[in-house]
Amino acid sequence: MKVSSLLGERLKAVSEDIAIESQLFMLKGGYIKSVGNGIFTLLPPAQRISKKIQNIIREEMDAIDGQEVLFPVVMPASIWQESGRYTSIGSEMVRFKDRSNSDMVLGMTHEEASVHLVRNIAKSYTQYPFMIYQIQTKFRDEARPRGGLIRVREFTMKDAYSFHTSNDDLILYYNRCHKAYENIFRRAGAKNFISVKSDSGMMGGNISHEFMLLTPVGEDTLAICSNEECGYTANMECAESVVYNEKGESKELVKVNTPNMKTIDEVCHFLKVDAKSMCKAVVYQRNSDDSLIVIFIRGDLEVNETKLRNTVKSEIHKAQEITDASICAGFIGPIGLKTTATVIYDSSLKNATNFVCGANEKDYHYMGFDIDRDLGNVEYVDVAKILDGGICPKCGRHTIKLSNGIEIGNIFQLGTKYSKSMGLTYVDENNTPQYPIMGCYGIGIGRLMASICEESHDNYGPIWPISIAPWEIEICNLRSDDEQVSSVANKLYEDLSKVADVLYDDRNIRPGSMFADADLFGIPVRVVVSPKNLAQNLIEISTRDKSIKTTVSVENAYQAIIDLVEELKKPYKRV
Repeated sequence: MKVSSLLGERLKAVSEDIAIESQLFMLKGGYIKSVGNGIFTLLPPAQRISKKIQNIIREEMDAIDGQEVLFPVVMPASIWQESGRYTSIGSEMVRFKDRSNSDMVLGMTHEEASVHLVRNIAKSYTQYPFMIYQIQTKFRDEARPRGGLIRVREFTMKDAYSFHTSNDDLILYYNRCHKAYENIFRRAGAKNFISVKSDSGMMGGNISHEFMLLTPVGEDTLAICSNEECGYTANMECAESVVYNEKGESKELVKVNTPNMKTIDEVCHFLKVDAKSMCKAVVYQRNSDDSLIVIFIRGDLEVNETKLRNTVKSEIHKAQEITDASICAGFIGPIGLKTTATVIYDSSLKNATNFVCGANEKDYHYMGFDIDRDLGNVEYVDVAKILDGGICPKCGRHTIKLSNGIEIGNIFQLGTKYSKSMGLTYVDENNTPQYPIMGCYGIGIGRLMASICEESHDNYGPIWPISIAPWEIEICNLRSDDEQVSSVANKLYEDLSKVADVLYDDRNIRPGSMFADADLFGIPVRVVVSPKNLAQNLIEISTRDKSIKTTVSVENAYQAIIDLVEELKKPYKRV
């Protein structure tokens, strides 16, 4: 490909105020163009990267016996009504009516479509297990798109679905897919990624993992144990919060006046106590009926809304205005609380002794609260956010570190959630109908591309791994009006194009502008043909990451370039 014919342009600056560098470079470099909020056109460089990522994924999915299919983007609402997700998923799923007035949806995921395909086809246990996968466009009406391709509304995704006759078989395949994902991300050039336990969310199932690329711009918060012998990792959404209260000698329960002191900080300062000795109340409401949920939690902790949502099995929101007369806002406490609200006690209150809590009376708190003495038998639930420096749920040490990450893939053990709801069965060896057990495995192509750019760049542009780079080699002709320079550059382009992906900058522009564009292209191997070097019969060869820069004779240039390309490919090969 010649740059003079390449669609798109490289820009010195973009008008938007963009903080995420991958988005900045992909706009400046002519990779993407915004069509609407969270919707992008991929220009040739980005599309070439996307295809290479897809090829890596196909190789790894095929290696674990995957069979590629293609589901429709538009589906009848009826199959989503069967699973129950037509009503349980909110406005992020696009619903519409076709010209026949039939209810339809745009696919944001394809569990229902996979079950619909398998139903009435895989009828016998002899046809199991198997996995089907696709690479397809999806649409999710994301409320807050961000970061270019990192969080979008329309996206290309690889999603896979496995079907099994036993949970043991699912686990075996789940582990195979976990390894395949590690291979995919390594081969695509991701470096600092980990697998973390995650919340299954709308997908359902009991066990799931996310693959996270660790980066400060990531919007997910991860809990990671710094003890190398432990290895605990989890998304904060589901990480268990472990805290201990030393059970001391109980003191008398005393009601004290705390005038206009409604916040934890105000009460702590006024009573000269630590937040760790406070029992605070946080109030939420169910989205469905606005019924109240009162959570009692240790004063230094925050409520984890994902855990709370899973506990109450409902979508929730922070209470905006409490109209329940039995609840005294700012002074809510567990002693003598009479309310129809759902009341939850977080695990952080176990063994709470000599705590401060609200007295359910304006301007009053209790001191000396002993949860065992004053409330008796209490059922505790973990609904707290894990703390940085907190206790690791696995090794029990204060070794938890919180880091940010971008989700680049996820895998779920779905169980029979979809096969049961949609009536997918097979007959076992005893001719008895059984529900298949399912797994689900997803990777966002564009997000992976953007995440690798976020991880691998310098101040001037992307540094693409050679396995997914839009081109492997860029030839820079510094004097296209010079017959000798053009003759050598043209010959290299012709020869190298037979064995590699080559971009040839044949434009008659200043070297500084050409090199600035080359930095935005981020191509691993750069070949510079110039009058100055040709005067000594030399050609310059360098790598985009600046680790290599050398000159070779014109006669040896072709082989030297090929050898360098092959050397750069070694870390990304299938093993």
